Amino acid sequence: MTPLPEAIITVISAFALLFSQPVWNHVHVLITGAVLCQGPHTVAAGLRVMGLGQERRLARYPRVLSRDRGSGLHAAQILLGLVVRLLPAHRVPIGVVDDTVERRQGKQLRAKGCYRDALGSTKKQVVKGLGLKWISLMRIVRLPWCSRPWALPFLTVLAPSERANQQQGKRHKTTGDWTRQRIKGVSRGFGQRPWLWVGDGAYAGRRLAWTWVAQQAIWVSRLRLDAQLYAFPPAAGPGRRGPKPQQGPRLPALASRVAEAQR
Repeated sequence: MTPLPEAIITVISAFALLFSQPVWNHVHVLITGAVLCQGPHTVAAGLRVMGLGQERRLARYPRVLSRDRGSGLHAAQILLGLVVRLLPAHRVPIGVVDDTVERRQGKQLRAKGCYRDALGSTKKQVVKGLGLKWISLMRIVRLPWCSRPWALPFLTVLAPSERANQQQGKRHKTTGDWTRQRIKGVSRGFGQRPWLWVGDGAYAGRRLAWTWVAQQAIWVSRLRLDAQLYAFPPAAGPGRRGPKPQQGPRLPALASRVAEAQR
């Protein structure tokens, strides 16, 4: 086997605890082949560049991915921890949340749904298509050979459609619910370090905003000018009974704030 540089081995060895020793040997071969192969980075291409193209028991290597029983959330925490270590202690990490639709059809795809195509749709015409909805959490990094920042995905989650959950008898989770749960999961190992998260208008919700405040994060998103904004509910006093208030007093609309700024 062609050995990898010591710097790469040091990075990938952090993920060894997610696999057993026999499976980790196969993972090491796949990672080495993915680094060395040219063209499409498939399992077969990685095995050919490693000299295992004529191996009889090639099914052992694809099973590492198809029968993965490790925790994706734990792997995301390890990957995010490695990336955060590269930052100075005084710099606030920047994260991005976005979703994409993978065009897929077939009877075996139970999580598929009909979604709006953001690229093909216009203000006058809405284009929809069948596919799988993936929610990706990314970390903004700067590479020495590029002047523009890159978004490094460290966790991708499949969000089944509402119809698919109803057919399987499961409770439907919205895009905001999936994002809120995964943000809490990956933030457990970083203490009270502040974060800056950026997302589009689909992630501008009240429950998500409360999640960011609980995690000491700054959330940047897009809101409608006529959105109804409320302050956070006041803290309940000692000995107070009854249901707790869900929201505070009404805040001025964004349209009025824009008008005041333009005066």
